[in-house]
Amino acid sequence: MVEIERWLKGMVIAAVALTAAACASYPAEPRYSIYADREPAPPAAPAAPAPYGEGVIGPTNPATEAPPPLTAPVADVEGGALPPLDSGPPPPPVASGSTVVGAAYVIQPGDTISGVGRRFQTPIQTLIDLNALGPRAALSPGQRILLPDSAVDMGSDPYATGPSPTGVLVPERGTPPPPPPPPPSGNPASPPPPRGNAPATATVALDWPVRGDILRRFGPVGLGERNNGINIGAPAGAEVRASAAGRVGYVGDDLAGQGLTVLVVHRDGWRTVYGHLGSATVRDGDDVRAGQSIGTVGLTAGDGRPSIHYEVWRMRGDEPSAIDPLTLLPR
Repeated sequence: MVEIERWLKGMVIAAVALTAAACASYPAEPRYSIYADREPAPPAAPAAPAPYGEGVIGPTNPATEAPPPLTAPVADVEGGALPPLDSGPPPPPVASGSTVVGAAYVIQPGDTISGVGRRFQTPIQTLIDLNALGPRAALSPGQRILLPDSAVDMGSDPYATGPSPTGVLVPERGTPPPPPPPPPSGNPASPPPPRGNAPATATVALDWPVRGDILRRFGPVGLGERNNGINIGAPAGAEVRASAAGRVGYVGDDLAGQGLTVLVVHRDGWRTVYGHLGSATVRDGDDVRAGQSIGTVGLTAGDGRPSIHYEVWRMRGDEPSAIDPLTLLPR
């Protein structure tokens, strides 16, 4: 045990001696130069102020600086105004928001705002807004109704019978209906066409197309609407007969709101219209006899039961006039 303690003391003393020797041999300053190849140069004296406009090194002295020029340099600069932008042709007139106004249609006797809308494929509200018609949308013959630029003339409607305005798109159609047959030789001139629902003496004898209840009568029906004929209720599929002899001028369902329709042209400018048929048994150009079957009663008139819509028109030149059928048909 005593020997171990002596050995440990000897080891401690040896370690202390080695540490002291290492400290005594460390140099007081570097043995080699810390510069690459020369001693550092002493600091340079401040340079003299540079003239105005040149780089400035070190602090400046306002008393020794050159004053700035009194005016800015002036010289001509090449250039010119930009060319005007090509804006193209002026836009068309606009009314009622963003609706572009097109042509104008002249109202005829018996025309309605809904008929004009159907014929020219235009919503009724658009027509009311364009023309400031007010809530009743009242129309009068000769009144000019502005149409939107997008209007398309689908052809004469029973409630819009005037000539097509210039500039309105008219789609391609087939051969127009044939004109009424000329009156027999020696027949006196036809009297002026009657107006509205005034009684008239027909130059052709008209008979009922079908017998039944009168569901709608001729004349105004409110909000600028006008019924240019009568609606007759009858059993679905019942025969509808020509009121007088004549020639079929139109068969089709192109007239909005009229359903399947047959139009018969009679002498002396008379025409009869049979709308909302269930079927048609004649074709364009057919000659028909008085009382001949031309179709059947349909279900599209909106009367809540089977019915047809029946109209009588009198033409004089290009001017049509709707007549109350009840003033012409036998009692």
